[in-house]
Amino acid sequence: MERRKTPLWDVHKQLGARLIDFGGWDMPVQYAGTIKEHKAVREAVGLFDVSHMGEVYLRGSRAREAVERLTTNNVAGAPIGKAVYTLASGTYRFTAAR
Repeated sequence: MERRKTPLWDVHKQLGARLIDFGGWDMPVQYAGTIKEHKAVREAVGLFDVSHMGEVYLRGSRAREAVERLTTNNVAGAPIGKAVYTLASGTYRFTAAR
């Protein structure tokens, strides 16, 4: 089975990442080595690709209202059916509909 790729997969490859299977995703585990990467994060910045961690689907007449309340982005102007990358802040309990 082919591993899934995050939107940053091409960037990981361009930067020379060593990619491994992580729950069916092709994810970077290392770039230039632990010490060099540690130093880069301490002296500049680091990025962790979390785009593989989850998706949420909301339906119903008040879905946008719920998203506005639960996330940090203003999603009211997003076209219906399009994704908005955002962060859910706080602690929430979601019930999965089957």
